[in-house]
Amino acid sequence: MAKIKHSVYTSHVPAIGAAIDLGKDQEPYWKKVFDGYEFSKQWEKDNKPDVIILVYNDHANNFGLNLIPTFALGTGEHFPTSDEGWGKRPVPDVVGHPELASHIAHSVIQDGFDLTLCNEMEVDHGLTVPLSLMFGQPEEWPCPVIPLHVNVVQYPVPSGKRCYELGRAIRRAVDSFDGDLNVQIWGTGGMSHQLQGPRAGLINAEWDNKFLDRLIEEPAELAEVSHIEYVREAGSEGIELVMWLIARGAMDADVDLIHRFYHVPASNTAVGHLILENKD
Repeated sequence: MAKIKHSVYTSHVPAIGAAIDLGKDQEPYWKKVFDGYEFSKQWEKDNKPDVIILVYNDHANNFGLNLIPTFALGTGEHFPTSDEGWGKRPVPDVVGHPELASHIAHSVIQDGFDLTLCNEMEVDHGLTVPLSLMFGQPEEWPCPVIPLHVNVVQYPVPSGKRCYELGRAIRRAVDSFDGDLNVQIWGTGGMSHQLQGPRAGLINAEWDNKFLDRLIEEPAELAEVSHIEYVREAGSEGIELVMWLIARGAMDADVDLIHRFYHVPASNTAVGHLILENKD
């Protein structure tokens, strides 16, 4: 039987990818960020998954304002990286897991969630930066990845509660898959940041760390937080944090904390990172 035992949460700051690609990761400014992932890189080697469900948002590279699904599941065999305006990142393309992805699609849609299914899709830094942070610069990613895109760019965006419930539906889908797979689910994006307007550069470290506390200890209550609070306290782009609730919804209520890291600044935002494990 397939199972989800671990979840990973991390920011996906595009400048982090550029720092890796340009060999700046050991410069004093960036080293503090990457040091926070040294434990995680070794942990992933010791706890290698068979497949990762990676929750992320596209940044108008694959989906534009002419077509932007609320939830889009990658069901294909292969997902190339997109050119984000300065060339493609020098990272491997993503290999999918069509069998598990198709099973999730069927189960989750029958469970009441209307997913867009993508047999062809390009992926951007929202997906590749987390992979680079956890796996470094391999010639190929160590396992298949199922991309799950969430619209947190163009309003209306899904509520935290809807995201949390989607995570629970994904957990039910994985539990019912007839195959022995060790599945990890990753929630990416955030933390507090705003890219435009009078509050550009906003970072709210106190709110961010409270979010991390609540994600670990009281995720169902955290899922009730309104969009207005995210925007007010974490900035206009802080809404990306609802994607972490999908990953948390796929876990048990009670979890053990394996690793926690928080750092500011990284470019014009905060970096947050967690690894959680089900107690059972």
